Amino acid sequence: MRASGLLLHPTSLPGPYGIGDLGPEARNFAAALARAGCTFWQALPLGPTGYGDSPYQTFSAFAGNPYLVSPDDLLAEGLLRPDDLRDMPAFPPGRVDYGALIPWKRGLLRQAFRRFRAGGFPQIEREFTAFREAHAHWLPDFALFMALKEAHGGAPWTQWLPPLRSHQPDALATARRDLAEAVAQVEFEQFLFFRQWGALRRAAAGHGVRFIGDVPIFVAHDSADVWAHPELFLLDADGNPTVVAGVPPDYFSPTGQRWGNPLYRWEAHRQQGFAWWLARLRTVLGLVDVVRLDHFRGFAACWEIPAEAPTAETGQWEPAPGVELFAAVRNTLGDPPLIAEDLGVITPDVEALRDQFGFPGMKVLVFAFGSGPENPFLPHNYAHPNFVVYTATHDNDTTVGWWQRATEEERDFARRYLASDGSDIAWDLMRAAWASVAKWVLAPVQDVLRLGNEARMNYPGRMGGNWAWRMTAPLPAEAIARLREFNAIYGRLPGDATT
Repeated sequence: MRASGLLLHPTSLPGPYGIGDLGPEARNFAAALARAGCTFWQALPLGPTGYGDSPYQTFSAFAGNPYLVSPDDLLAEGLLRPDDLRDMPAFPPGRVDYGALIPWKRGLLRQAFRRFRAGGFPQIEREFTAFREAHAHWLPDFALFMALKEAHGGAPWTQWLPPLRSHQPDALATARRDLAEAVAQVEFEQFLFFRQWGALRRAAAGHGVRFIGDVPIFVAHDSADVWAHPELFLLDADGNPTVVAGVPPDYFSPTGQRWGNPLYRWEAHRQQGFAWWLARLRTVLGLVDVVRLDHFRGFAACWEIPAEAPTAETGQWEPAPGVELFAAVRNTLGDPPLIAEDLGVITPDVEALRDQFGFPGMKVLVFAFGSGPENPFLPHNYAHPNFVVYTATHDNDTTVGWWQRATEEERDFARRYLASDGSDIAWDLMRAAWASVAKWVLAPVQDVLRLGNEARMNYPGRMGGNWAWRMTAPLPAEAIARLREFNAIYGRLPGDATT
């Protein structure tokens, strides 16, 4: 099926509360996608963010981000009252000020929980009980982890007392009793997230819009996953990684990228039948319709960096059991729709793994104009339609920002290739993507809005200042109409006879 969509993390939605959320503006965006003839809304990982605010470094691979909970929807249900919003900070337009947002939003969520505990919400009580039962395979550990983290002033779990650090049952039982209120607060916040996300997904589905989610291959070291399942990761006796993840030096980074995530003890995963991975994918597939697998090449082999190394220059490729893992996924979960993020250092074994399971790979058009007509990202080199084409992604500049910094050689080739003067370069690349043979095409909302470097979402390797961009208004009618025209011309409208 030929289809299209837009990439927008919910934090980037407009609205009055300092951060995009799962409330009215999210439902409006889903409706706008439908009016534009788009099928997909792609989001970044939805987990609870910590230091650096990155959705790729979260406190859990299973939990949701409570900062996405909509105050408007809590007001509508009576869990908040208008007076609860009186102390809202003067949030800046166009970006998320996490420093001001987080304490305010946490205060709102505590108030909602207090009002819930005071009674008068029998239906919500029943739903909360059912939620806790349905998510019992991860929720108790995560809620206790977050309560303990708060009790320890935010310190990572490796700095807790040894009985807690090593997940000893007696110590955990005592902590659950002593921190019962804080644990229940975390569980309630997760309930609110999943409940509001479910409502948004149903509203989007009513418009014929489907969600593409994102699963980072690695998890954060300071996470409930690593704390509760240390046997699944390459750690020393104190819980610290012995080796960490990253990518080797390349043209873009002479020292490579040292991400710092712990690497998997794959033999332990094998012995458990990949149960943790199956549970993780089952959970995310309960939230979204399609899953993008970030850093797909790591399922074939990953760059293993000694933990003491300051950069990624020192390391080695270590094989990973991608074939066994995805065979287990297929045997257990059927044939879920997965996208392979096959960018970076791609070797024949990565391509073979992708093709063995029929996963569509990715093409990014801002990478297409630097090496002449043989560049594999150029649309005329797509040998088959089983790709997802993006004009740009969250990890690189917007199309306008790229164009402003491109070499004259790149711009000259792009102008000749696109038969354009480049004055509307973002939509030029969108047209090239939409016209391609690729089955699915997506563009970041920043490209739809023709925004430059000021709207870039992330600089890989830069600490701080990322993930903050926001829309200041809904999608304009002109953009919606033009997107619909593209979808009509290139056979990407839902239900189009040419799809």
